[in-house]
Amino acid sequence: MRLRSLLFAPGDSPRKIEKALDGPADGVVLDLEDSVAPAAKEAARAALAAMLPGLAGRPVVVRVNARGTPWYLEDLAAVLPGAPAAVMLPKCAGMADILALDHHLEALEVAAGQAPGRTAVLALVTETAASLHGLDYRGAPPRLRALCFGAEDLSSDIGVTPRDAAGAYAAPVRQALAAMLLAAAAAGLPVLRTPHPDPRDAEGLAREAAEAARDGFAGKLCIHPAQIAPVNAAFTPDAERQRWARAVVAAFAASPDQGVLSLEGRMIEGLHLRLARRILQSAEG
Repeated sequence: MRLRSLLFAPGDSPRKIEKALDGPADGVVLDLEDSVAPAAKEAARAALAAMLPGLAGRPVVVRVNARGTPWYLEDLAAVLPGAPAAVMLPKCAGMADILALDHHLEALEVAAGQAPGRTAVLALVTETAASLHGLDYRGAPPRLRALCFGAEDLSSDIGVTPRDAAGAYAAPVRQALAAMLLAAAAAGLPVLRTPHPDPRDAEGLAREAAEAARDGFAGKLCIHPAQIAPVNAAFTPDAERQRWARAVVAAFAASPDQGVLSLEGRMIEGLHLRLARRILQSAEG
């Protein structure tokens, strides 16, 4: 699954789920957490469990409720037999939550006759102030495929407005964003940025997506179908950047014993080769 754009759809809205699945998002997050009221969670879980077998092979992610809630284990037990591509874990507080989820998923996969480790995990790791003390995900189970940045829940937890009138994050939110990017790089994991909260603000979305791509994010979470096209564009390297990346890879392939080369009048070395490979991976999915 490519990770440029993941579109949320409420788990209790078949109409919105169908519309999301028919769109151009790289993946669709069927949500059992924030978008489903407590009184509706049981019905939404049952409906989603019945729907998932018919979505086999589709890029479907299920956001379950957080570990420690009364719904977490029941969510996992209901949706795993339907073999979603991934599970999204909200309010992840650190490696202990990932290890527990890995254990639970493995047991459920075996019970469902699935290969252990087949279900990927995407983790929202900045939704509480406490989670910022547990950002070390080095050595996580291989099923952990990406970290996700959540600004709105974090802002609520620390009692600040997430963005000012110009769209800029509050200071503690900026600090959390930087800390997560560094932690993800250390763990070798891609990072997805929080949704832009106003679907009507096309200019703000484009600016925020471009900034996210520049800062090293691999993609962005979306809350409205209209956000998908500009987000996909922002996280797809343009033709010139792809051409440069291919030239770098070709240059090192032609001179594998050289540590430093000249390309188009500029010096390139190992760090440029790593960047070029990332660019091509992002372009090709």
